[in-house]
Amino acid sequence: MQRPFEFSSHELYHIYQRGNEKRKIFLDRGDHWRFLMLLYVCNNQTSIHLSDHDTKQWKTVFELKKTGNLVEIVAYCLMPNHFHLLIYEKEPGGISHFMQKLTTSYSMYFNKKYMRTGGLFERPFKAKHVDNDDYLKYLFAYIHLNPVKIADEASWSGKRIAKPETAKVFLTGYRFSSHGFYLRQSRPENVIIGPTTFDNYFPVNTDFDALIAEWINFENEDELVKAVP
Repeated sequence: MQRPFEFSSHELYHIYQRGNEKRKIFLDRGDHWRFLMLLYVCNNQTSIHLSDHDTKQWKTVFELKKTGNLVEIVAYCLMPNHFHLLIYEKEPGGISHFMQKLTTSYSMYFNKKYMRTGGLFERPFKAKHVDNDDYLKYLFAYIHLNPVKIADEASWSGKRIAKPETAKVFLTGYRFSSHGFYLRQSRPENVIIGPTTFDNYFPVNTDFDALIAEWINFENEDELVKAVP
């Protein structure tokens, strides 16, 4: 299926992709870490093959030198059967090239590990142009709030978050999103996020905290679900 628009350089896009037939694509922590490693190494002008490295020493993967990023990753979040990315298109074809490398590499890993065949992801990946600051700030919060569904689906099933304090604690400790990066947590995988982060929006972590808290306590369910794929 052809996408109804072309990516434009120097623009931001919300990228999201589900498992085929909404199947789970992350079955254990190892799967999550593999995907995070691929987010880093696939965002590269040349190829880095994880098979050439000891991925059990996963911290060293994030120390590998690269020749230049294809895109700038601004935010990410891994969920059981899908993932969200906020990506800046640096040059023509960058997003498409990066996504092809990422999903192909992860599919090969997943199929080999679980002895399966066939496509792992729905095609094509979904993309929405982020064309104004209000939508950008909302989407930035939405991506980082997604793991609340893992903690307790009843807390956020398309409506307001029922337990704000519990949600905040869970989100702070959730390792498989860029939430910790914006809280200034020291993590090897912080290098996934591009060098031109959102410091203009969140110069100190209290600003990011304030944004997340605002949406955690938000009660307009129509607004909460407008970016749900």
